[in-house]
Amino acid sequence: MTVIRPAAPADAPGIARVQVDSWRAAYSGILAEEFLQALSVERQGQMWARILADPERGFMYVAEEEGEIVGFVHGMNEREGDPAYTGEVTAIYLLKQFQGRGLGRRLMQAAARELRRRGHASLLLWVLKDNAPARRFYETLGGQYLREKPIEIGNQTLIEVAYGWPDLSALIPDEA
Repeated sequence: MTVIRPAAPADAPGIARVQVDSWRAAYSGILAEEFLQALSVERQGQMWARILADPERGFMYVAEEEGEIVGFVHGMNEREGDPAYTGEVTAIYLLKQFQGRGLGRRLMQAAARELRRRGHASLLLWVLKDNAPARRFYETLGGQYLREKPIEIGNQTLIEVAYGWPDLSALIPDEA
């Protein structure tokens, strides 16, 4: 059974492993292989430890199965001042072998509940335009296409697409 729970600072190494493994799986063919292979679980773990230690840098939930972190979601106040979408999911990743089991939906629901608890009524997130499986997932959850913008990752310029949920109850209908 997979448990969704708030992350603790001690979870940083497991979160970093999920992020690096997920990036390598999801972005192969989108990002340069040299960039993906240079990703460091240790460096990402240090970054997540700093974020988890600072409540001003948002919140995180993890999906844990048999003591192993298999996914996570990070959320916070929307970072660019969008007046219509005040909450943001900045990262959501799930190990490939755990996808298709409803865990991504449960992580998004946890983020939506936490954003609502923090006074938000809406959320948005950014996803690489070329990441078709993730875009389908967000569309299935009711995300509405909002806009695009360029982003620099490594030495590449890519396009990110924003999806929005103007009403969090679309993600957590049991609490509408």
